[in-house]
Amino acid sequence: MMTLEREPAGAEAEAAAVKSKPEVIYRHGRLVRVTHWVNFACVALLLMSGLQIFNAHPMLYFGARGADGDPAWLSLTATQRPGREIAGLTRIGSVSFHTTGWLGVSAGRGGEPMVRGFPEWSTLPSWQDLATGRRWHFFLAWILVANGLVFLVAGFASGHFHKDLTPKPREVAPRRLWRSIVDHALLRRAQGEEAKHYNVLQKFAYLTVIFLLLPLMVLTGLCMSPGFDAFAPWLVDLFGGRQTARSIHFITASAVVLFVLVHLIEVVVEGPWNEVRSMITGRYVVRPSGSNCPPAEPEFGSPEPQPVVPEAQA
Repeated sequence: MMTLEREPAGAEAEAAAVKSKPEVIYRHGRLVRVTHWVNFACVALLLMSGLQIFNAHPMLYFGARGADGDPAWLSLTATQRPGREIAGLTRIGSVSFHTTGWLGVSAGRGGEPMVRGFPEWSTLPSWQDLATGRRWHFFLAWILVANGLVFLVAGFASGHFHKDLTPKPREVAPRRLWRSIVDHALLRRAQGEEAKHYNVLQKFAYLTVIFLLLPLMVLTGLCMSPGFDAFAPWLVDLFGGRQTARSIHFITASAVVLFVLVHLIEVVVEGPWNEVRSMITGRYVVRPSGSNCPPAEPEFGSPEPQPVVPEAQA
């Protein structure tokens, strides 16, 4: 009578242990890491210098012209009632609400109320100086453009945009889309093979920022340069006027800021140390599937070859 040999219990335990071990992958190439941090610095400083410029006239309009007497769709102003302290007032369309301490009126260096759109801690420079703010803004904008062009050329040359960012047909199926939305809403951490690739919402977000928001932000920013207006006045007309371009610039910049905030939340959810380290060294620790707690950190100096995924992920 034939008998089947069973695998020793020790071997089964060893196999299970290997399966549950964290896996180290090379997630980000050097070019991606450098351009990522340059983008991070540029966007942060561009935001602060942009708010400095906005504070020179904290109102937004649509059309070719905009001045104090024209109807603004957004305004950060101040109001004061008899016997009361001055208060910040934000208007969006026909809706207005008090925003004292944050918008319209905020505390100055001595603690006294100061009338300005955005508070001084959020602008570059902190004091009101339109000329210096413009110099910072245009200088940083060209660095952002040059850095972005390097990333675009490398992305197309390596096939990164097609291989890693283009959604596959099965990913845009309603059930898959809904699952990804629910996972993000519940702050579920990606594990195993899922952690090695972008999910469909990440792909849509990155493609929107790279090919829609950032180009719009740059083009509308050029519309506010008098020198460029003289060189290409048709660009201002294309956006429906200087004030419309200014409004689109503000909206796209706000959308980029929202993207960054959501991105930072995702970094915290996925594990800030692991995420930040991967953008510095390129190496990322993948949690094994079914793991409910953070895995023990693997030895990065191990002589065993490590799996590699496309290095152009960002």
